[in-house]
Amino acid sequence: MATGTQSQPVRHSIGDLLEWIGRKSVGGVAAIGFGASLLGESLYWLFAGYRRRQPVRLPAVASEMMEIGIRAVPIVSVLAATIGVMLAIQGIHTLKLFGAESRVTIGIALSITREFAPLITGILIAGRSGSALAARLGTMTINQEVDALRVMGVSPVRFLVAPPLVAMIVMLPALTFWADLVGLFGAGLYVSLDLGISLHGYADRVIDVLSVDDLAHGLTKSALFAMLITLIGVTNGAGVSGGAEGLGRATTRSVVQAIAAIVIADMLFVFVVTR
Repeated sequence: MATGTQSQPVRHSIGDLLEWIGRKSVGGVAAIGFGASLLGESLYWLFAGYRRRQPVRLPAVASEMMEIGIRAVPIVSVLAATIGVMLAIQGIHTLKLFGAESRVTIGIALSITREFAPLITGILIAGRSGSALAARLGTMTINQEVDALRVMGVSPVRFLVAPPLVAMIVMLPALTFWADLVGLFGAGLYVSLDLGISLHGYADRVIDVLSVDDLAHGLTKSALFAMLITLIGVTNGAGVSGGAEGLGRATTRSVVQAIAAIVIADMLFVFVVTR
């Protein structure tokens, strides 16, 4: 009797765990499918909107580009310069063990352009613009403004999703390229002070080390991150329920999911490209 009494709660706990895993799995698959449908519909309106006399509005795209890209330049510059100096410090410290600190330029150039600039910029924009997108869509969902657009015959995807998607895909690679320049410059300043290498000589070494493929590697990843940030933000914003508390949860969830998606996508991208 004692054994049966003790095993009953265990069976319940295992069943509850399996049910929770199943619900989360189904919800995750549904969210991925919803995001894919948003991407497909956004592409449809981008290419077929003019034929249906409902084009994606260029002023809306320009406004999103200003918010996502231009206004993020100061914080991106600060973080990129900090990352560049940090890589220079760590690189010189490590290579001094082998007496090869003059080769630090190779590690700095490749690390910034291929990994750190796109990754840090993507995470920053996910926290800054991805959360704002989720909050905006969530507020409109709660206030039934999205339903009002449908009643007026306006596609919510064309009006609310396509402009930030285009702006994000354009501006995130642009910010990544800017982060490349600032990060390399910040690292060059520290290298020139520590090792006595002139900035001109440092720049020549960077140009010799880097290739177009290295820049394309980072910029392509940033375009992928842009799609993930936008779709995750829109998906969480469109699924808001429960008023202000639900809006806060959706915004937080959007940031967490976007950062996790960026890191995982970065790992998979590197694995596929470098094989």
